[in-house]
Amino acid sequence: MAFAYITHPEFLLHEMGEGHPERPARLSALEDKLIASRLDSRVTRFEAPEVTREQLLRVHDPAYVDALERLAPRQGLVSIDPDTAMNPHTLAAARRAAGAAVLATDLVLARKVSGAFCAVRPPGHHAERARAMGFCFFNNVAVGAAHALEHHRLERVAIADFDVHHGNGTEDIFRAEPRLLMVSIFQHPFYPGSGVEGRSEHMVNVPLAAGSGSAQFRAVVSEQWLPALDRFQPQMLFVSAGFDAHRDDGMAMLRLVDADYGWVTGQLRRFGPIVSTLEGGYELDALGRSFAAHLEALLEE
Repeated sequence: MAFAYITHPEFLLHEMGEGHPERPARLSALEDKLIASRLDSRVTRFEAPEVTREQLLRVHDPAYVDALERLAPRQGLVSIDPDTAMNPHTLAAARRAAGAAVLATDLVLARKVSGAFCAVRPPGHHAERARAMGFCFFNNVAVGAAHALEHHRLERVAIADFDVHHGNGTEDIFRAEPRLLMVSIFQHPFYPGSGVEGRSEHMVNVPLAAGSGSAQFRAVVSEQWLPALDRFQPQMLFVSAGFDAHRDDGMAMLRLVDADYGWVTGQLRRFGPIVSTLEGGYELDALGRSFAAHLEALLEE
């Protein structure tokens, strides 16, 4: 069965200023690694559509969506917070990033593909129900998960987030949703400073101290994530695939290596079809290698 690789040229047009770490070259690094590792022949490409307003409003407040549309500039940059800005192409890119997760969900649940990777930007997991932050505008993985729950009527959906930063937006959106289980790791204390309060059987968010590496990460996955997923038995799994916990990524202080991303992906595959969506990862070589390990595991028969 085919495996979907979903992206769009519009993602390369969104920029937040010279020197910003969340830059178009991140997607170029994925494309380069696809070719160099000969994985490009093993995926089927799809163009990301724009998300609909109905799909966005499952996870975002109408007033917030309207505000972003008003703020979108015709030229130059508009700052949303000290780290997050919009250029004239940002809103269209954000709509397609969320739309990619919807398309991936539809393709997987229609059994047209075995799984999907959404090579998108801007990322999404910091976007709360009514707040843009941390380079994020719409919560892409949340839009996909909500589409699975509401449109496809699934009863149990899980999100696994291995980005170095806590997915505060995803937790904000789904904290009270019993049909969704979120499992995550993140460096703490660290931006955005959340994730340690309000843990529950549906929010298995595990902080890691700076300097933690493969052993600590794999212990959390084995001892906390996997038992929670076994109990929950999701019908579909989404991944917030941030690769910035890599030891070579200077934006943070965890010490994962390429193989950890392949290993955790292999552990997660037994919980149903996977839709994976790009989040962080800012050192381009480490990003490409980590992505390749993740994709290789997703493609295993």
